[in-house]
Amino acid sequence: MKAIILFGHGARDSRWREPFDRLAELWRQQHAATPVALAFLEMMQPSLEEAVASLNSQGVKRITVVPVFFGQGGHLRNDFPVLLEACQKQYPQIALSTTPAVGEDLAVLQAIIDFSARAL
Repeated sequence: MKAIILFGHGARDSRWREPFDRLAELWRQQHAATPVALAFLEMMQPSLEEAVASLNSQGVKRITVVPVFFGQGGHLRNDFPVLLEACQKQYPQIALSTTPAVGEDLAVLQAIIDFSARAL
């Protein structure tokens, strides 16, 4: 079974998480057969390790981690690979992969342009 983890930075203000919860719910509505979990780098739960553990307990064998970041800053270049490697060592039976930051995708950038144009 395959799954995705939507991975965000995290924040002290719990309201910051609301768009991530909506994103996960949209995934569930549109891709009900593929589990989704949220994970956060810091200040919020679950952590990446906790999300992988939860999906592992559901029998997931392949996880794609989608960094919901605007770009590949220090966290994604330095911290994220360490976390991903630790999860891979802890769960060698799971094939873990990742995508680039969502903000590096042309379709995402175009969606922001379209959103901005509608604001005029």
